[in-house]
Amino acid sequence: MKQKEKIVFIGSSRFSSIVLEKLAQSEFKPILLITEIDKPVGRKQILTSPPVKPLAEKYKIPITQVDNIRDTTNKIQNTKPGLILVASYGQIIPKDILEIPKIGCLNIHPSLLPKYRGPSPIQQAIINGENETGVTIIKMTENVDAGPIIAQRKAEIDKLGYKDLEEKLANLGTELFINILPDLIKGNITPKEQNKKEVTFTKIIKKEDGKINWSEPADLIERKIRAFEVWPQTYTTLDGKRFKILRAFVKKQDKNGPVGPPGKIYLAPDDQIAIQCGKDYLVIEELQIEGKKPIRIEDFLKGHIDIIGKIFI
Repeated sequence: MKQKEKIVFIGSSRFSSIVLEKLAQSEFKPILLITEIDKPVGRKQILTSPPVKPLAEKYKIPITQVDNIRDTTNKIQNTKPGLILVASYGQIIPKDILEIPKIGCLNIHPSLLPKYRGPSPIQQAIINGENETGVTIIKMTENVDAGPIIAQRKAEIDKLGYKDLEEKLANLGTELFINILPDLIKGNITPKEQNKKEVTFTKIIKKEDGKINWSEPADLIERKIRAFEVWPQTYTTLDGKRFKILRAFVKKQDKNGPVGPPGKIYLAPDDQIAIQCGKDYLVIEELQIEGKKPIRIEDFLKGHIDIIGKIFI
């Protein structure tokens, strides 16, 4: 790669870290990482680095950590990058940074744009029951996720949870970027404008989104369990305690099955419990009581058989 076409990488999350590691192992190793500052995490407020930072240290990539991306403008200009690559960074990149590199500022977005613009495309694809999603590389503009498309690749969801799908898409996106970069540098790729009529948006996920509404269909609740497995996780309450539902599957309700209020707990075969939903049952495989470690349901039942017949709320 020519010296004048150096890459500055901007990212912060686990998705970013997967992208960065694959780039660091390729001929397109970034010359600079820009990421967020270390932040207090958890109840004990332990100062924690963004996931990309230790990887940059491992591969001896210089690191700049800032609270506001605008503060990096001069630093980026001084590196004279040919390209900026952004992957899962929580701030809008301002115009004066977008205009620095000759080739442009690119973004790896984990959806098939223009579908699922915004902050939670992976979660929303799972929740909506999509069979496939994918990755899109765009040339960034001032409007979030609205830039012209450089390349796309599809991926099957295959009942994956958030963590596995995130990893799959991050790897796929990086491979796509590495494959198209030589042609992009040569000017052999013409970006294609997104179809505005097909645009859909995702929202910022909040902690309360994890609260289970047992009046919803069991298949929707199961998809939320997979989508929210990292954060905020899905939870319900019983006898004043919070229960996180970690793994579950759907059992169809036949006409001879019991019908109770949403949230009612039944004993299911193989030492499992089935929860009445608005439609069908959700069979719990693993849960976690507040303040306790995760536990398989058959072990949980050994000490909590009295839960049968109660109602989750």
